[in-house]
Amino acid sequence: MQMSEPKTPAPAPAPAPTGSGSGGGGGGRANQKLRTRNAILQAAAEQMRTGRELSMPEVAKAALVSEATAYRYFPDLASLLQEAMVGEWPTPAEALASVADSTDPVERIAAATEHLLRMVLTYQGATRAMIAATITQPATVGARPALRVGLIDHALAPLAETLGATAPESLAQLKRDLAVVISAEALFTLTDLCGLAPDQAIASAVHTATTLTRAATEGP
Repeated sequence: MQMSEPKTPAPAPAPAPTGSGSGGGGGGRANQKLRTRNAILQAAAEQMRTGRELSMPEVAKAALVSEATAYRYFPDLASLLQEAMVGEWPTPAEALASVADSTDPVERIAAATEHLLRMVLTYQGATRAMIAATITQPATVGARPALRVGLIDHALAPLAETLGATAPESLAQLKRDLAVVISAEALFTLTDLCGLAPDQAIASAVHTATTLTRAATEGP
């Protein structure tokens, strides 16, 4: 009887290629999207540092993408600026390092006011754009970083065991009063409407902030 030859096993199927085709392009597309998003954020941050007026078309042009592409990643200028500002501003402790050893709330508030308003001038275009966006679109108000609140809290920390313990509502009222003064809105009122030079405007705001603090802490 004739013996049959053993069958040669069929070759194993070749592995599917990666990085291309219907199943392998996801990683490449995701990386491209991340690069585009980062390019837009970097362009926004660089534009902010100039202090000039900002707009989505200008940011898109600097990022080498179309305006439509920029809007696909960020629905409005406020949300873009909110994210681009991350890491641009120091923490309250870093901002007030020069008065870290002081327990004088007046001195600390003076430093906080000076710091915030100098930063507003440095990032004036972005600050104005953010304020304008939240006025015309109140739903985006959460995009504003509210940096003044952290600075005021840190500057008045020495009062926690004095005024904060004996008259907590008075301390809370002082913080609200200072939030009006230590603000971009106050600075722009002094420069735009009162016609003061930036240094004069900051000096005026510092005077008001320290007067409020002194009145609340030293009494009549």
